Amino acid sequence: MNRYAQEVFDEIKRSSHDQPEFIQAVAEVFSSISIVLDKEPVLKKERILERLVEPERIIIFRVPWRDDRGEIHVNRGYRVESNSALGPYKGGLRFHASVNLSKLKFLGFEQIFKNSLTGLPLGGGKGGSDFSANDKSANEVMNFCQSFMTELSRHIGANTDVPAGDIGVGGREIGFLFGQYKRIKNIFEGVLTGKGLSWGGSLIRPEATGFGISYSTEEMLKTKKQSLDGKVVAISGFGNVAWGTVQKVTALGGTVVTLSGPDGFIHDPDGIKGEKIDYMLEMRGSGHDSVADYAKKFGVSFYQGKRPWNIKCDVAIPCACENELDEIDAKDLIKNGCVCVVEGANMPATHTAVELLTKNGVLFAPGKAANAGGVACSGLEMAQNSIRLNWTSEEVDQRLHQIMVRIHNNCLEASQKYGTPGNYINGANIAGFQKVAYAMMEQGLI
Repeated sequence: MNRYAQEVFDEIKRSSHDQPEFIQAVAEVFSSISIVLDKEPVLKKERILERLVEPERIIIFRVPWRDDRGEIHVNRGYRVESNSALGPYKGGLRFHASVNLSKLKFLGFEQIFKNSLTGLPLGGGKGGSDFSANDKSANEVMNFCQSFMTELSRHIGANTDVPAGDIGVGGREIGFLFGQYKRIKNIFEGVLTGKGLSWGGSLIRPEATGFGISYSTEEMLKTKKQSLDGKVVAISGFGNVAWGTVQKVTALGGTVVTLSGPDGFIHDPDGIKGEKIDYMLEMRGSGHDSVADYAKKFGVSFYQGKRPWNIKCDVAIPCACENELDEIDAKDLIKNGCVCVVEGANMPATHTAVELLTKNGVLFAPGKAANAGGVACSGLEMAQNSIRLNWTSEEVDQRLHQIMVRIHNNCLEASQKYGTPGNYINGANIAGFQKVAYAMMEQGLI
């Protein structure tokens, strides 16, 4: 880091010492953009870094709700509105027991640059609650969502803050949240994305993150005169991101051989295709949160409590959660000849793993570039809501493909311009940062 970035980072470590995920995200971005800060002293004069790392607004609120036995529970709700220089705050809501302020600040910070890279007019934000729907009835989930939205509705709007789904928030939860917003505000507007198709949703939105990851992977491989056709691909997770990735990788000629969950991972050497892809939706809907069911149904190997990164593959795509791929996993991937690692989740690779992969010549794409397809499609959903029209799945997919190719090219161009050709981490951080920083300066002290 240059001196200015180091000064701000030291203050972040002091003031946010109990927020490790946020500190990790800031460190990665600051390391990449130091070369820009050296060349453009106006960024220090305008104190852009201090303004970027401090969210514009953090809303923390209680969420009381009643279960089916009549007992009252209280969870904590959050909305981190990180930066609105480029447009209304945009980012998902996560309902999971692990949710805390550090994770949401990290995710909101990443969302600033991810949304910037899409080229769409979107700011960055993130929110959620430490509520988990896994052991709750539909009625209990509805009660919680309605209570959550009763408070959140004061702070969001189609031109202010447009949340989406994330871990624990799917179509059912978005429906409950939207219905309560409409009841409170007496207005039908595109305040949430990921809506049902009959009331403002977009085709291919559930698959969009995975589709975008696949398009990013294909573009990266093209720089080595290769493609996904014939490649063996290891994936973690089995939710929407993994599901969309399996679909598109398979369509592009690749063979996905792993899935994972909290219980372990499966290895299917014949490839996850056809009815096996359809079964991923059944697994997700079962509420078991387990991939062992896949192994039993299709007679493949299951490795309890393990991660899939020791399986021989050409491409690895971690799609589950942050810091799920560590230094040991990176060594396994390198030893087994992996040529490309693409972050499907947000920050799934540790800092040491990323360093090891890049030093050994493995193509590596950070999540803010590779998994931007989800928020890009959310932006396309917002556009359709604004013009009161629905595009076909082919139109949405074509626009999504164009956005992902543009992100790839902008990252590559920025990395080349600032002396680190082929470094997608630097390219993504620099390209995303510059657009936001100059918008902030042009708008004054925002």
